[in-house]
Amino acid sequence: MQSSIWVAPMAGGPSTPALVRAAAEAGSLGFLAGGYKTPDAMSGEVAELRASGASFGLNLFVPADEPPDVEALRRYRASLAGEAERYGVALPELRLDDDDAFAAKVEIAVGAAPTRVSLTFGLPGGDVVRCLQAAGSLVVATVTSLAEARAAQQLGVDELIVQGGDAGGHSATMSPVGYQGRRPARELVAEVVAATPLPVIGAGGVGTAADVAALLDAGARAVQVGTAFLLADEAGTRPLHREALLAGDRDTVVTRAFTGHPARALRNRFTDEHPDAPLGYPAIHHLTSGLRAAAAAQGDVEGMHLWAGARYAEVRPGSTAEILARLDPR
Repeated sequence: MQSSIWVAPMAGGPSTPALVRAAAEAGSLGFLAGGYKTPDAMSGEVAELRASGASFGLNLFVPADEPPDVEALRRYRASLAGEAERYGVALPELRLDDDDAFAAKVEIAVGAAPTRVSLTFGLPGGDVVRCLQAAGSLVVATVTSLAEARAAQQLGVDELIVQGGDAGGHSATMSPVGYQGRRPARELVAEVVAATPLPVIGAGGVGTAADVAALLDAGARAVQVGTAFLLADEAGTRPLHREALLAGDRDTVVTRAFTGHPARALRNRFTDEHPDAPLGYPAIHHLTSGLRAAAAAQGDVEGMHLWAGARYAEVRPGSTAEILARLDPR
C-alpha cells in the first residue's frame, strides 16, 4: 500500500540519494533537495536515482524577485568578524548575483521528469510550470498562507504543500519580512483545503503517527515530513546535529542568522547572538557557510545550523523504512 507520508527535501546534505531510494522502496515518495547544489552535483544525484528505477521528487529553490539590502548585508558581514576569529576562517566577499542556477536546474528537471517537482521560496513564471508538466512531472508549490495558495492555484500548479510555521528548516514563505512561524500546520491545512480545489499535502509539526493523523484529518491527502528523517540511517545528517536532536533539550527558534531566510532551528549561541540578521538569501548562506563548516569540524554545536521542527523531541533514529512505519497512523 502506498504510504501517505512523503520524505521532505532537506538541503545541505541530509537528503542523499540513498535516503530517497529507501523511501521509494518502502512505498513512500522521497525528494532530492536541489538547493545549495551546483547543477552538476544535482544532475549526478538525479542520474543515480533514475538508474535505480526509483520514483522520486525533486525540490528547487525559486529565486527572490526583490534585490537584497546591500548595506544591511555589509553591516551583517562586519558583525561576523568575531565569529570568523573564533573559528579561524576568513569571511568571503558578498555574493549578490546568485540565483541558485535556477534555469539550469529547471532544464535538468525537464530532462529527468521526476514524479514531482516541488518549488520553494516563491513561484516561477507560468512557462516554467508548463515545461515541467509537459515533461511529465506534477508541479507542487510549497505555500505558507491562503494568499500564497491562491496565487499558486492561479499559476496552474498541480498540488500544494501547505507548510505550517512548526516545520523545521527553511520556511517556504514568499513574504519573509516579519515572518515568525506562528501558524501551526493543522490550522493552515484546514483553511487551504476549505478554500482551494487542489490536492493538499500537509507539512509541519510532525513527530508521531498521531501528528500525521491530525494533518490527514484536517484534509491533507498526504503529509510531508522532514525532521524525523534527519535521524534516518540513510540520511547525510552531521553526527553533531543528530546528537542535538536526540538530546531533546533545546527550544526551537525561527532565525535568519544562518542563511538570510526564516528557518526553524534548535536554539544555540549563534541564534542568540545574531537575532537581527537581515533578509538576504542566498547571500547570507554563502557568507556563513564557512563558519558553520568550521564549527562542525571543531565539534562546536553552538555555531552550527541545527534545523529542527517544533516536535523534534519526539523523533527517534532508525532506517527510513522503520521511521515510516512508526509515523504511519493506519
